[in-house]
Amino acid sequence: MKTCIIYYSKHHGNTKKLLDTIKAVNPEVELIDATEKREADLNGYERIGFASGVYYGKFAEQVLTFAKVNLPPQKDVFFIATAGNPLKSNFNSIAVVAKDKQSKELGRFQCKGFDAFGPFKLVGGIQKGHPTEGEVTEAVNFYKNL
Repeated sequence: MKTCIIYYSKHHGNTKKLLDTIKAVNPEVELIDATEKREADLNGYERIGFASGVYYGKFAEQVLTFAKVNLPPQKDVFFIATAGNPLKSNFNSIAVVAKDKQSKELGRFQCKGFDAFGPFKLVGGIQKGHPTEGEVTEAVNFYKNL
């Protein structure tokens, strides 16, 4: 099944760590860095993933903007997130974009990620050592079971 994952992973590489392992196991997956490519024709993909670290309770603006501009209507989508504070609400921002495009949501995966963004920098960050190898394996299994 032709799949791409649009992602943002800049501060500690938490999200990219998950995606690199997913791609290693599934070489047909195309990874698109939302900071390097702002537009892409996604019509040829059967499944489209959006992956990001969470910033103040939302997916990165780069991913949200990419989805608003490029996500074709009625596509199958899934979401992957890493967060210092993994909450269900962290997916709200990207889920709204997908809903506006009448997409079918296939699933959500979230795990802890080392977070030294904003105020967490003052205390040396939170969730050090995350994502763990176990969490990486869970992400691969999530993708496999979509």
